[in-house]
Amino acid sequence: MEFHISVFLPLFVVKKQRNMEGSRKMEWVWEVMISGAEEQLTLVLGKMKASTIIVPLLDISMAICLIMSVMLFVERVYMAVVITIVKISGRKPDTRYQCQPIEQDLEQGNLAYPMVLVQVPMFNEREVYQLSIGAACRLSWPSDRFIVQVLDDSTDLAIKSMVEAECERWASQGINIKYEIRDNRNGYKAGALKEGLKRSYVKECDHVAIFDADFQPEPDFLQRTIPFLIHNPQIGLVQARWKFVNANECLMTRMQEMSLNYHFTVEQEVGSSTYAFFGFNGTAGVWRMAAIEEAGGWNDRTTVEDMDLAIRASLKGWKFVYVGALQVKNELPSTFKAYRYQQHRWSCGPANLFRKMLLEIIRNKKVTLWTKVHVIYSFFLVRKIIAHIVTFVFYCVVLPAAVLVPDYEIPKWGAVYIPTIITVLNAISTPRSIHLVVFWIVFENVMALHRTKGTFIGLLEVGRVNEWIVTEKLGDALKIKSIGNAAKVVKPAATNQRRFKFIDRFHFLELGFGFYLLLCGCYDLIYGKYHFFIYLLLQSIAFFVMGFGYVGTFVPSSST
Repeated sequence: MEFHISVFLPLFVVKKQRNMEGSRKMEWVWEVMISGAEEQLTLVLGKMKASTIIVPLLDISMAICLIMSVMLFVERVYMAVVITIVKISGRKPDTRYQCQPIEQDLEQGNLAYPMVLVQVPMFNEREVYQLSIGAACRLSWPSDRFIVQVLDDSTDLAIKSMVEAECERWASQGINIKYEIRDNRNGYKAGALKEGLKRSYVKECDHVAIFDADFQPEPDFLQRTIPFLIHNPQIGLVQARWKFVNANECLMTRMQEMSLNYHFTVEQEVGSSTYAFFGFNGTAGVWRMAAIEEAGGWNDRTTVEDMDLAIRASLKGWKFVYVGALQVKNELPSTFKAYRYQQHRWSCGPANLFRKMLLEIIRNKKVTLWTKVHVIYSFFLVRKIIAHIVTFVFYCVVLPAAVLVPDYEIPKWGAVYIPTIITVLNAISTPRSIHLVVFWIVFENVMALHRTKGTFIGLLEVGRVNEWIVTEKLGDALKIKSIGNAAKVVKPAATNQRRFKFIDRFHFLELGFGFYLLLCGCYDLIYGKYHFFIYLLLQSIAFFVMGFGYVGTFVPSSST
């Protein structure tokens, strides 16, 4: 045994020495590569700093973004002050306007109640059509004093037959319900609503209530809204608040709830309390027929026909009332694809409408100068354009680029303090989700990418400016599919089908910005002095998560 050890020991020592020399060589090569990369990166960044183009361009971009940030900050603080005064003073709609309940009259009978048209527009709403039609038919109003009008633009013949059958079922129970279809989808929702108002039986209606296919008003909805229109002839619209039935479905719906709660709790309330003007939300509201007619009716020139009508009516002198205490149940988009389409429409449409109505608003002589300034500056410029652009361009493009330039001075008041205050003002509208505020920040910044893109498309009126894709509603479909799939044996999908679905989950725009922010975050981690890498790395993770499609609800395919 000793002989064998003495024989192989020298060979082992020689081999070990060679391995040590090899590892030293690899370490030396690795150090050379790292030092070389550092030298190259330092050289490139040094050139960027010395460049006569990069730094001045960054200075200009930074200045513009800071100005927009201040504009948004002032607007948010102003609304916070106003809403605080409104809450303290108790300026509720029922204290500012007459809204006594309709009293029964023995002589007039049901004629004391005005005739109301209830419009329910829908398009291939397989999952929710029964909920919306049922809720409309259950409204507590004399059955001979309201008409339910289902405007079905469905292209699926099976769904059309189901919707028609549902209407016939309610008609058999004594409800005055009309099932209306068109030969085309010209004008989309605006075209359907406009066509519905042309029916002969609508002429006897004084008011029209509108509910999208996923909205379920409580039975007392008309009892709580119509009195505002009866007792106040200057009011043309009464808008209710949205209540989200699926806010707890996933993290994405929680983030949407935070954003929309601010809109309804602050923006709509401030507009109603100070200017008697706000943007109609397209549903869960009641219009005076005379206001629609005087404003020129529904117009399909943009994808925000509701906002278009509201502005034209306000320019005619009509006042609006927002009743935040009245909530109507509805569904948030819970798939990322549906949410992206919705946000494109909600950002592209207002920007395009601003382009088309700016001169009309300026030239109008029926409203005060203060109202014009509010509509042009606050409503359109700051909230619908600047809010989207500065959120994405500043925090996802300019600020990360500034980190890459050595010794570039980034003002903390603009990069840290202002966004922190704005975030707090938004977050307090949803106290139950305060602990999710970090997720909300990075989520909103990713969605700002699509909102900014939509805003520029609307302003320039190019590309997908008039694209209208109906937001997909799931209703109880997810639960039904989950139960059904649990009872079935899952068959392996075909290779090409699986590959298509896998690739379809990728969103390359988000992935591209994810890599950009990751690079900036890593550089700031090594060389930075502001510690922005914490935000940059978190934001890059958010872009990656959404870029790979791991956000929102995943709906199982019916084929699996």
